[in-house]
Amino acid sequence: MIQAKTRWILAPWSNEHEAAAVLLGEKLDVPPLVAKLLVQRGYGGVEEAEAFLWGGDEQLHDPFLLKGMAEAVARIKEAADKGQKIRIYGDYDADGVSSTSLLVHVFRELGYHFDYYIPHRALEGYGLNRAALELAASEGVELIVTVDTGISAYEEIEFAKELGLDVVVTDHHEPPEQIPDACAVVNPKREDCTYPFKGLAGVGVAFKLAQALMGRAPIEWTDIVALGTIADIMPLVGENRYIVRCGLERLRNTGNIGFRALAEAAGFELDGVTSTTVAFSMAPRINAAGRLDHAKRAVELLTTSHYDDAILAASSLDVLNKERQRIVESITKEAAQQWDEKCSAAKTEGRAVPSVIVLAGEGWNVGVIGIVASKLLERHYKPVVILGIDGDSGMCKGSARSIDGYDLHAALTECDELMDHYGGHQAAAGMSLHRDRLAELESRLGSLADQWLTEQDWIPKTPVDLVCDVRDASVDTITQLSQLEPFGAGNPSPRLLFQGAELAERRTMGKDSKHLKLSLRNNDSRSRAALEAVGFSMGELSAQLQIGMPVDLIGELSINEWNGQRKPQLLIQDLYAGENAVKFPERQHFGQVYQLLREWQHVPLAGLTERLSPLCGWAPEIVGMMLLVFRDLAFIEIDNEYVTVVPSPQKRDLSTSAHYRSEKRKAETAPHVVYEELA
Repeated sequence: MIQAKTRWILAPWSNEHEAAAVLLGEKLDVPPLVAKLLVQRGYGGVEEAEAFLWGGDEQLHDPFLLKGMAEAVARIKEAADKGQKIRIYGDYDADGVSSTSLLVHVFRELGYHFDYYIPHRALEGYGLNRAALELAASEGVELIVTVDTGISAYEEIEFAKELGLDVVVTDHHEPPEQIPDACAVVNPKREDCTYPFKGLAGVGVAFKLAQALMGRAPIEWTDIVALGTIADIMPLVGENRYIVRCGLERLRNTGNIGFRALAEAAGFELDGVTSTTVAFSMAPRINAAGRLDHAKRAVELLTTSHYDDAILAASSLDVLNKERQRIVESITKEAAQQWDEKCSAAKTEGRAVPSVIVLAGEGWNVGVIGIVASKLLERHYKPVVILGIDGDSGMCKGSARSIDGYDLHAALTECDELMDHYGGHQAAAGMSLHRDRLAELESRLGSLADQWLTEQDWIPKTPVDLVCDVRDASVDTITQLSQLEPFGAGNPSPRLLFQGAELAERRTMGKDSKHLKLSLRNNDSRSRAALEAVGFSMGELSAQLQIGMPVDLIGELSINEWNGQRKPQLLIQDLYAGENAVKFPERQHFGQVYQLLREWQHVPLAGLTERLSPLCGWAPEIVGMMLLVFRDLAFIEIDNEYVTVVPSPQKRDLSTSAHYRSEKRKAETAPHVVYEELA
């Protein structure tokens, strides 16, 4: 038996969903799988689905619907008219870099007198700070425009006013109770802002500012907006979806020298760029500048018009990213060893292993410890806190990542007296405290986890969109799935469940037989469609698999192109094989039993299921379920003594039977599959 690594949370599906999908498929001429996914994701109406698939610039809202936008535009144009020096003030992550770079391009085109400033992560920290404001005042700046920061800087903006600086805030982070008293504060998440789309990234808000200043949407810079939006894991729906789709198209044909240089340095092709390329190839290199050096390097890359400068900047970012990877690997190794030692000590002393992982080390780079925390969470599925210790002061700066059900921000609030500073949300947080308080922090966070989490909460979950049949996985269908792109937060790549697929072939591939390759068939004798499935780093499972056995798999569909041939392929994310693999009669099996009943017409009920069982190959209890389904469908009548076949019954689908739906769901709900509505 091969156990699933996670619990598969299957999204609910009903007869109403099915009917909507059939109608949508007919109206839009899309395959059933595409139609079902549209319905599953909330686009069941024809107009909604058309807007999602093919929506144009009507998806862009009027920027002046944003609270404070009119005031922001008025103050910036006043500064431009008076020749006042404007300073763009950004953040050091990819969203902040993108926001800063976008406004650099916009302000250049508009002929403003401006420069930009991004604080140093290690030396200054996040957001507006007094030293930077004093520097701005001394350099003749009269207006600061923040991007991707500023919403929590009430005191700093009061200080700026004392220095004679005006501030326009554009941000997208959660607003505090006290909004800064700036010239204008533009943030779609303000409670008093009625803007219809709340999911803009910092660069998305900057894009709306640019749209308001220019009197048009600057589509030519949506490549930069796409970078920041994807990197900051914003939902790729609504306005974001349209902007990112435009941005990806521009990236594939970009005139931005910086992006071309970055692709050359990183070794990927821009003409095939997707949201995945942006997330895993581009964003880490942009982020590396702020993590290990200074984010201005990344801004220089995205705003230069000189190819030599772009290549130099891109190469340096690539080097920084490799150094970042090396540092992450080193810290992860040290942290893993520290955790192993903690676990061993707990077992030796007869204590429970800590429920929350809290690890700290001198010299651990605070710019990358969040990545380390994510790696350990993925490995152990426990809330994780990783801290870097200053050896001289004993102060620690940390990053935390959490699992479903454990609210990090709430947990830290319970321990607030232990920390100098903390902030974040349910899934991620940051904090600073003295090393002498680490043991108590670990103990109290662990106690809260034990109180708040159930046994099921400690099992990782994998959300699944739909149950799929091998026959549905054709090249044409997979090609049309690309209409749902770009994939990312809010619109993930479809994850599908194949239940009870018959294993036709299995082998290993790659160095040391590290990877697994399977051929799957559906178990319908009328069709023997095949699907290739690949499981990376799953090669060790091959010995436990037998040809002909039923397997349950979840994964994402793709097309494998090799030697001019295109074949459907499933990228396996998890697999289950064993005695509980789903086994439920198909339509033809019901048909076989029904034909036997039609031959007999009128038969005694007593002993009927035992009589039918050897003839159809199904257990008597399964046959009994079939009889109840036939009664639901008015194919037969059952009284206390006899079963009678109804002559010329109305044709009805099996799924219209309540017993069929109920029993099929029970059969499908193996230990590794949980229906979302029942979870």
